[in-house]
Amino acid sequence: MSVEHTPAAPVLELHGVRKAFNRGTPIETEVLHGIDLSLPRGAFCAVVGPSGSGKSTLLNIVGLLDRPTSGRVLVEGRETGELDDAELTRLRGRRIGFVFQYHHLLGAFSAMENVMMPMLGDRGFPDAAMARRAAELIAAVGLGEFRDRPANRLSGGQQQRVAVARALAMAPALLLADEPTGNLDTRSADAVFDLLRQVNRQEGTSVLFVTHNPELAARCDRTIQVIDGRVVERGG
Repeated sequence: MSVEHTPAAPVLELHGVRKAFNRGTPIETEVLHGIDLSLPRGAFCAVVGPSGSGKSTLLNIVGLLDRPTSGRVLVEGRETGELDDAELTRLRGRRIGFVFQYHHLLGAFSAMENVMMPMLGDRGFPDAAMARRAAELIAAVGLGEFRDRPANRLSGGQQQRVAVARALAMAPALLLADEPTGNLDTRSADAVFDLLRQVNRQEGTSVLFVTHNPELAARCDRTIQVIDGRVVERGG
């Protein structure tokens, strides 16, 4: 089955999404309660809410890492409920980028090699175009002089910038950033946030930015609050 996207469609749509755990048991618990959400192309949206509110569950479903119990999830107009696991993996790898609180880089590999990993996973073998793309991204995040340095010899802020470059390797339509500045000092956090904003504005990449930092959330175009498994718009 094809996973081609529809350019005119919103980058993300959720319709009546529910998620329950331990289904069919006495401890069945519904965590998400009928969420509706639409994210247009070029959006830059903060997702906020207290711990245990359902943010992580929502992000896992948006990122196609988990399936909803019921409801529909569309990525660029593509109904993901129709896809098998292999097709979901392919769609996720090509159209969704991830930046987490912990960079998850391979420490012994260079910045360049880390950025090449998603492309290598998709194509199965390295080539010159892949290396050019990685070099361009490393330069774009301001680390051109460190491209050949092992990741474990970079600072925390530098490592997170490499993680952003890696997330952009496949030119995704949607970038999910889950507390990407949570482990950084204020200066490095601002630099990573500004980099995500730059990517959003220059590339048109839609960004969902999960954060507990109210100052960073206020700098986004739109804020969505998750409270007890329900979405509440706060602005934008």
